Amino acid sequence: MYSSDLDIAMEAALHAGAEVLKIYRDPAADFEIECKADHSPLTIADRHANEVIMRYLTRTAHPIISEENRNMDYSVRRTWERVWVVDPLDGTKEFIKRNGEFTVNIALVEEGRPVLGVVYIPVRGVMYYGSEGNGAYRVEEALWQNGEGAEALKNRAERLPLRRRDGKFVVVASRSHLSVETAAFIERMRQEHGEVEMISVGSSIKICLVAEGTADVYPRFAPTMEWDTAAGHAVVRAAGREIYREDGVTPLRYNKEDLLNPWFIVK
Repeated sequence: MYSSDLDIAMEAALHAGAEVLKIYRDPAADFEIECKADHSPLTIADRHANEVIMRYLTRTAHPIISEENRNMDYSVRRTWERVWVVDPLDGTKEFIKRNGEFTVNIALVEEGRPVLGVVYIPVRGVMYYGSEGNGAYRVEEALWQNGEGAEALKNRAERLPLRRRDGKFVVVASRSHLSVETAAFIERMRQEHGEVEMISVGSSIKICLVAEGTADVYPRFAPTMEWDTAAGHAVVRAAGREIYREDGVTPLRYNKEDLLNPWFIVK
């Protein structure tokens, strides 16, 4: 199930990532940084990646919610049973800093739950993907220039979660958004688990670290939008974990009237 849509999403992410890298690796490139209405940055790479992804996803029958598109009013969206939710460049701040910690995020949402997701880290050539009923996977050396399609990538992917042997309790947190509430949460984890290791990283990579088992929990007590989390949420669900609201029991939902996420915990 979802095999055809997953193939399209994987190849869209690869191609979009290649377009982003052209700009990222050009020392003469001007990122043409603009500010959106919420004061978050937008670059030419966001726009180029979005154009590539739209060309792939419009081959399907599903409508699309994208950070870079003008999205439909909820009176229309509420009738959509399945919808793509896309962030063509998650971690624009990390892109501008040139630290490599940004991703391409593509998710398919069905009746409010993420059933398929692809998170691609272009600089590392690492792709995480998963779908409901089929498990979650990680594949390395996933590069557009290698000429591999989705099937070739699937054939050499590792199933998630990976085995861990260190026994440590690991919290992953945002590199750019470590709030007071997050610091308090980490302190509670220290009281419950003793020694706690903290990993700081940008973008939806944090969700994927929980999916693969490198981290045990990711608290996010700061604003995010649905396109920031949907793809990672699909991967983490396929790996047998979940993203809950702050109460720790209610999963996040998508294609809501307000596309802003509540605070959440990945575990």
